[in-house]
Amino acid sequence: MKDPYINRKSLPYKFRKNRSKYIKEIIDIIISEKGECKILDIGGTEEYWDILSDYMSEKNILIDISNITGKEAANKSRFRFISGDATNMSEFADNSYDFVHSNSVIEHVGDWSAMKHMAVNVSRLARRYYVQTPNFWFPYEPHFRFPFYHWLPEQLRFRLLMLITLGFRGKQDTVDGAMEQVQSVQLLDRRQFSALFDDAEIVPERFLLFTKSLIAIRK
Repeated sequence: MKDPYINRKSLPYKFRKNRSKYIKEIIDIIISEKGECKILDIGGTEEYWDILSDYMSEKNILIDISNITGKEAANKSRFRFISGDATNMSEFADNSYDFVHSNSVIEHVGDWSAMKHMAVNVSRLARRYYVQTPNFWFPYEPHFRFPFYHWLPEQLRFRLLMLITLGFRGKQDTVDGAMEQVQSVQLLDRRQFSALFDDAEIVPERFLLFTKSLIAIRK
């Protein structure tokens, strides 16, 4: 399946583009104070930042991308890849960065305990942060790209994944593979997300009558 997040005409790309206004606001504050901005992007990609390429072109912004699958940056003047685990970032001192960013990652790190570890890292590594996650109560599941999928019992979800291809996950041949995929996503609702980021403003991203995703912002 073609990745809609790098297609500038796709709806997911447009949602990311619209959300980027919050990121720009934070960067502008930091640059006004320091003249530069050093960002840690937890679990991100270099391609994601294409949404801000024009905005960043004239600004002194450096971005470290921490991911469990490290790779070489194409734009070495701005990006650096670091192999890392969002739940264990002990190699970084407190306030090592000006701004911590994470987009659609916390729902993938594991159980509630793992999410708390990631939230602590986000909070301690910079004074300002932006963390986005899909909302559990939005009826369309964005990873498996199937309506109401995340509301079904786990026993139905893994069976469906063994019958058909769902979103980015692909049809699975074994129970083990299907269960790993199903349990790789743990969506959060607003109350859970607020508990993880209790010193942040929780901003809802709306689509029609629903809250599509949640954004924790500490400016």
